[in-house]
Amino acid sequence: MTWLVTGAAGFIGSHLCRRLVADGEQVVGVDCLVESVDPDLAAARAASLEGLPGFAFERLDLRDHDAVAALVAAVAPDVVVHLAARAGVRQSHREPMSYLDNNVVAFGGLLEACRRAEVGHLVYASSSSVYGNSTTPFSVDAPADHPVSVYGATKRMNELQAHTYSHVYGLPTTGLRFFTVYGPWGRPDMAYFAFADAILRDEPITVYGDGSALRDFTYVDDIVEGVVRLALRPPTPDPTWTPDRGDLGSSSAPWRLCNIGYGEQVSVNRLIALLEELLGRPARRVSAPPQQGEVPATQADVSALERAIGTVPKVPLEVGLRSFVEWLVDYRGRR
Repeated sequence: MTWLVTGAAGFIGSHLCRRLVADGEQVVGVDCLVESVDPDLAAARAASLEGLPGFAFERLDLRDHDAVAALVAAVAPDVVVHLAARAGVRQSHREPMSYLDNNVVAFGGLLEACRRAEVGHLVYASSSSVYGNSTTPFSVDAPADHPVSVYGATKRMNELQAHTYSHVYGLPTTGLRFFTVYGPWGRPDMAYFAFADAILRDEPITVYGDGSALRDFTYVDDIVEGVVRLALRPPTPDPTWTPDRGDLGSSSAPWRLCNIGYGEQVSVNRLIALLEELLGRPARRVSAPPQQGEVPATQADVSALERAIGTVPKVPLEVGLRSFVEWLVDYRGRR
């Protein structure tokens, strides 16, 4: 099969591309190579993909709709996996228009390109942020119409755009609500990475709130496994679906939503304690007020995922975090 992966130089995208070529697939990776947090890390991710058999790279800004349409038509992919986006809750409140432009408008252009090229399946990254302050565990069958961050709102808009294209044009689409993804080659702006980096450098860490916030930490290999399995199983219309049935993760169109999360909650305080243990040194904490848009707890209900692919994420935080720390120590030692 031929796959087109956007955000190929990103955290999840680079892992996915390596997995796909290891499976013998043909992969075209797309990225604009703009990383506001750590440009060197983005370049290193891209470099790690160079020369892989079956992999080709295209540098492209997804906001250029004509160029996107031309590329999708030329590649004629069986599957498109859309992982490119402006990420991060806090930054989205400082640059809301950039998030709308990069996340919503760019996705609209990709949807149109996939429709015209008759792509067999479009899989795209959504986020647990769409749930806002809902009661945990978050279920795809529950409403997600009250996000509390600009970032979360852009992801919910994408889900609605995708449903329209699935309904009107018959384009099969799957939206994946990721839960706090962590692991090697991760995002330096996320707490686990920022904390570990600061502890390594003997610098203070900033803890927003009292550290009691709960997160559903999901190892990147589990995310990739879910993406691949779901991508190979395009959704089909549910002929029994009705608007009043309460099944909000599926549709009478070839459209679906799935959570991908480990399914358990871990506090920020516990995360810090694990990092201290793995790094062999204490963290120096600086307290700060809770940030707008950050929710007190997340947790994935993964029953829809298990029904769709027969498995759920399995890597516990203690195991995945050790792999991340080993990678970080090696990566920083080579810089």
